[in-house]
Amino acid sequence: MSAATHVRVAIAGSGFSGLGMAIRLEQEGMDDFLVFERADELGGTWRDNTYPGCACDVPSHLYSFSFAPNPNWSRAFSRQPEILDYLRGCATRFGVLPHIRFGHEVQDSVWDAASQRWRITTSKGAFTADVLVAGMGPLSEPRMPNVPGLDRFQGTTFHSARWDASFDPSGKRVAVVGTGASAIQFVPEIQPKVSQLHLFQRTPPWIVPRRDRSITRFERWLFRHVPGLQRAIRLTLYSLRELLVFGFMRPKTMRLIQKIAVSYLRKSIPDSTLRAKLTPPYTMGCKRVLISSDYLPTLTKPNVEVLTSGLAEVRERSVGASDGTEREVDALIFGTGFHVTDPPIAPHVRGRDGRTLAEHWQGSPKAHVGTTVSGFPNLFLLLGPNTGLGHNSVMLMAEAQIEHVLGALRHMQRDGVATVEPRAEAQQQFVTETEARLGPTVWNAGGCVSWYLDETGRNSTIWPGFIGTFKRRVQRFRPEEYVLAKRVEPAGA
Repeated sequence: MSAATHVRVAIAGSGFSGLGMAIRLEQEGMDDFLVFERADELGGTWRDNTYPGCACDVPSHLYSFSFAPNPNWSRAFSRQPEILDYLRGCATRFGVLPHIRFGHEVQDSVWDAASQRWRITTSKGAFTADVLVAGMGPLSEPRMPNVPGLDRFQGTTFHSARWDASFDPSGKRVAVVGTGASAIQFVPEIQPKVSQLHLFQRTPPWIVPRRDRSITRFERWLFRHVPGLQRAIRLTLYSLRELLVFGFMRPKTMRLIQKIAVSYLRKSIPDSTLRAKLTPPYTMGCKRVLISSDYLPTLTKPNVEVLTSGLAEVRERSVGASDGTEREVDALIFGTGFHVTDPPIAPHVRGRDGRTLAEHWQGSPKAHVGTTVSGFPNLFLLLGPNTGLGHNSVMLMAEAQIEHVLGALRHMQRDGVATVEPRAEAQQQFVTETEARLGPTVWNAGGCVSWYLDETGRNSTIWPGFIGTFKRRVQRFRPEEYVLAKRVEPAGA
């Protein structure tokens, strides 16, 4: 495979979105494609995140492909091993495993205007492709803070997305940095084992209870044998979560919903001093709303300390907060999120003018319908800019984009088109409209700084509205919004 093998479609990443793209291509009979995966196993986020308590915060019946419902989910909110097994099963069931090239990290992708192809360099060889689909997802690369002295720490240290399976927390003094979606899951798991847990909290999150439960064997039998039952439950869950958009779009409305979280906080944290530390100073929804029924009670345990002044320095055997507080620790665990608005692939994809995505974006990702980028022919992004959600399953967003890609491929094949590239004015109009809709929402006007905002302060992450609105706008490929070019025959042909 070291030669420059050519394929019609190259897909980078084998997580939910990349795998979904591969399956839909196979279903449509477009089987000239390869999936490049840097790891030795598929699964993306659900392969990499193996920390204790890792689970999805979207209900199981919603967090799956619409074309592959799973009647065998064991819990209302699926846990990591079960989700990974689901992805493995889908890859086998739909016959896409032979298309996956494991251990192939995409190192460089360059648009070659002369051949109208992408030239792709991977860690195991060179390839060319007519179309490149980036399906790595926004939660693929952990973000580590730049803390002075971290390199001299003599204890154990790692990011939650790269959990050290050999680490035994029993009897250890552990510092945890971050209070996001991962930390609130693993903190309750390790707290009973550690001797002391120091939690560095920059900004407290709003938390609501997780209504999790086991799904009974009888229910699973019904899902397997009663046609349409599981789809009906999925539709109900989807519809109820879509109603939350009204709150996110109007901060005043969200403050009414916020009362549920305030009540839960009061019930979980009797101590007023600790409760004050854990009360967010912003409107609910401005940052990601987290769900947990055991995180807040865990913080009341005698071996847990919440530090709110932030991690400032790491020494050989201790950590220091910005207020001068110092704590001796044996291990340092970072739950500090991911590179969402500065995707690691951006510096490695070069478009028509030779500049990279990162150079085009200049710290603020922009794309037409969150999927295509002016200046980058035949490039499609899955879960790209402004396709994130604060209320529902992003799998539905990715599926809408996948249908957009399929529509483009059909149009190219039917009309003899070699390249498609969004018109600059169409892209700008979409970006402008999205920004205008984001303006009054809780994501922009909720009084916080979140990972939804890029380095320019612009919200380049969230889709401001209903999934149905996005699907109607994106699912159908609209050739009038694209610059279309025929195949250029080589000189002398």
